[in-house]
Amino acid sequence: MQINKEKFSKIYNTIMIVIITAVVTFSVTSILLYRNGGIKYIPVTKVDTTGLGATLTSFKELLNKKYLYELDETKMIESAIKGYINAVGDEYTEYFTPEEMENFTTYTSGNYIGIGVYIEADITNNIIRVISTIKNGSAEKAGIQANDIISKVNGISYNANELSKMTAEIKGEEGTTVELAIIRDGKELNYNLVRTNVQLYPIEGRVLEENIGYIELASFDEGCADQFRSVYEELKKKNIKGLVIDLRDNGGGIVDEALQIADYILDKDSTMLITVDKNNTEEIENSDNNPIIDVPIVVLVDNGTASASEILAGDLQDYKKSIIVGQKTFGKGVIQELYTLNDGSGLKITVKEYYTPNRNKINKVGITPDYEILNNEETDNDEQLAKAIELLK
Repeated sequence: MQINKEKFSKIYNTIMIVIITAVVTFSVTSILLYRNGGIKYIPVTKVDTTGLGATLTSFKELLNKKYLYELDETKMIESAIKGYINAVGDEYTEYFTPEEMENFTTYTSGNYIGIGVYIEADITNNIIRVISTIKNGSAEKAGIQANDIISKVNGISYNANELSKMTAEIKGEEGTTVELAIIRDGKELNYNLVRTNVQLYPIEGRVLEENIGYIELASFDEGCADQFRSVYEELKKKNIKGLVIDLRDNGGGIVDEALQIADYILDKDSTMLITVDKNNTEEIENSDNNPIIDVPIVVLVDNGTASASEILAGDLQDYKKSIIVGQKTFGKGVIQELYTLNDGSGLKITVKEYYTPNRNKINKVGITPDYEILNNEETDNDEQLAKAIELLK
């Protein structure tokens, strides 16, 4: 599975999102011009600059007629669209190429077919390197490690400029195998890995001291609310007396999943989410059910807690259903809609801002914990978790 360092950032890659599928005819929307030495300036009188589409059509005609070398039309269109959308100036509004769209929707679904490995292109050394493996994936089980160099896939060699080709070769149908040649410490190792359904962000629970339950949520992916409920019910069978919900480094995900988990805890008909659009139209979403979680709760947060995570933490804090422990959260309080375009590309647009039940602003502000505690990076002690256990005792 292809991923670069920017896409690997949870805050920006696993945003709170409402997915809308639509067939849209998309036109070229922008162009990037470079000025270099050696240009001969010729007055052009036939370029129509009265509108964006007309301008680019005129540019296209000139390039096709005059440009010395071969043009990559697909790449030019993608770059033009990206430039136009980026000029909006909103970090969460962006255009995805078909390949980027496939990767993005894979993350929000939380599952994909593959070997469970994140890779990146190291242009300096002209190699493709493993960033990390995914828990319970074939790569992890086989012993593939971070910083391993993937030199061959199915006997074919790849360099840093062929990351997409390598990714395509690694992908395949569930149950089939793929052969990887790995360079580690100067030695070549060969692995035959089975492609399986990989869960990107599994939800895990365990019982801590004093019969305190612990559930870590790495991201709000499709189906995670049902997984959360199953894990909680297993912990409840072990007679837990309190629950720690760990939202640290959880960059968000699908808003409905976060709201469903809030519904497990809040009283019926409680306000869970207030949103406002560009026309100042306000929408309020309330809980539908009676709570199923009846033990004291502490939620752990940090500056990597963002978006849908902040909705859940804000709900529980406003209704005093939980104590919040850790660091001030990231402060992403806006909602995006994702449109699938007819060529497989996508457009993600910021459409609403949201507020906590008490109408507290989150965007660019964040949520302040009830107990602000910084973990000491020089030790392995989890002081935030220790404080949560202390409070639940």
